[in-house]
Amino acid sequence: MNRCIMWSNRSTIDRKINDVYDKLTNVEKNIADFFLTNPEDFQFSSKNIAARLFVSEASLSRFAKKCGYKGFREFIYEYDREFHLEKKKDSFNQVTKQVVDIYQELLDKNLKLVDESQMARIAGMLSRARRIFVYGMGSSGFAAREFSLRFMRLGLFMEAITDAHIIKINAALATSETLIIGVSLSGTTAEIVDGMRIAREQGASVILITANGRAKAGEICDEVLVVAGMKELDYGIMVSPQFPVLVMVDIFFAYYLNTDFYQKTALHTETVSVLKPGKYRE
Repeated sequence: MNRCIMWSNRSTIDRKINDVYDKLTNVEKNIADFFLTNPEDFQFSSKNIAARLFVSEASLSRFAKKCGYKGFREFIYEYDREFHLEKKKDSFNQVTKQVVDIYQELLDKNLKLVDESQMARIAGMLSRARRIFVYGMGSSGFAAREFSLRFMRLGLFMEAITDAHIIKINAALATSETLIIGVSLSGTTAEIVDGMRIAREQGASVILITANGRAKAGEICDEVLVVAGMKELDYGIMVSPQFPVLVMVDIFFAYYLNTDFYQKTALHTETVSVLKPGKYRE
């Protein structure tokens, strides 16, 4: 087996070099090895490469012609183009890996934060509440809407509120039969904290979903559901800020569904069925 085939995967240049590798002289094989394995970007002129490899420019020309090119200039033009395309690809691959690694870290952290006894307590609070409102602003507002949509399909009267003024009005109308769920990764979003405080004063039960387990707002809450977080996650620089919230919502959804699986599955089926085309049409 040609040992050079394993060293690189840069398309046309590599294929042409590997095709003639066994026919090259020892000097030409040294040149081939360089082009198959070189990771460094520099000025790919015949003079620079000849000096680096301690070969003559004539040897570079003969090598290029054996690879099927008219001369070294044509060879190095294609090599330089493919080299930078590969570097760009490597850069994209690195960014992709970085993003995936962040998501994996958040998933692992969320798993460690799951408290089954807390899940059971919150499930009971949802079951007992007459009306449930989820407060969220910005990215947390998207999570709040997804939260409410998921649980509405299980028959709960749940509504997401993402407007600051409506949050205050809603909170002022809360009663002892109301459950308020505030979503704030920082745990300090003024509109959310104020809304939860007002609702609590009206006798409502309050749950905070946050990445900040030490948030002062937790003092006014019946439960603080902590989700995974990391530096600057609020700003969504690398990943979606609501991701850890949605993961925890999915986990909680599964717990809630299984507290009375058959009845809740039936409700879910019924509510989802009305969304099918033609349902209830004459």
